[in-house]
Amino acid sequence: MDLSEANARGLVLLGCGKMGSALLRGWLARGLRPSAVSVIEPNPSDWLKDTGVALNGPLPDAPAVVVLAVKPQMMGEALPRIVDLAGPKTLFVSIAAGTSLTRLAGHLGEAAPIVRAMPNTPAAVGRGITALVGNKNVGPERMALAEALMKAAGQTLRLESEAQMDAVTAVSGSGPAYVFHLIETLAQAGATEGLPPEVALHLARATVAGAGALAEEADEEPGQLRENVTSPGGTTAAALKVLMDPEAGFPALLPRAVAAAAARARELDQ
Repeated sequence: MDLSEANARGLVLLGCGKMGSALLRGWLARGLRPSAVSVIEPNPSDWLKDTGVALNGPLPDAPAVVVLAVKPQMMGEALPRIVDLAGPKTLFVSIAAGTSLTRLAGHLGEAAPIVRAMPNTPAAVGRGITALVGNKNVGPERMALAEALMKAAGQTLRLESEAQMDAVTAVSGSGPAYVFHLIETLAQAGATEGLPPEVALHLARATVAGAGALAEEADEEPGQLRENVTSPGGTTAAALKVLMDPEAGFPALLPRAVAAAAARARELDQ
């Protein structure tokens, strides 16, 4: 991961909550010098104070990159703090859901190279995935820099158009919460069937984590992996008859959930 430009010219991080902290940890672990980083964060954690980065002080005149890691509802308040850095020489990377390239350019100017990125919370353990798309001012070198930054949190992929970003937000950005809720409800169901709650939770966590790792590493498609577990007339088949019900199971429920998340992402940009 090449962070030489950020080391030479500086990186500004606007917002250092859970996602900003996960990214910063990855950058520092991969060779970004603390002295090259300027962070604006009104409520810094003890960990952030101990990193050696410049905290809530003067910003470099023309940093290589500015990462916008505030909540979308705070973007209007936060952007004026870094608008003076806007220009063709500084790359802006926004990880705020529902904040379009057009809206960002309205604050930063039409000449600013801007990348929208949508990471997810497994970034905290280096297992996230980030989708990226840039405006017309982002050339191959700038996109490579944005990818290098986001690879500190896990995998990256480039989108064909910004129109796909709301769906990405709904599937992978919000998706970890769906999986965590699956773990919760699976553990509760196990407890209902007589397992001690701590045993049920342990089983549910390990099962979901293991199945996810298998789905990512196996050559088979998820449908084939499902069939591999399912014996005709067996216990898994009995459960899947409920979960795959076209009116009440996952085929009906998950599309509704993803559609609701995507609709909310569109609303945030209004």
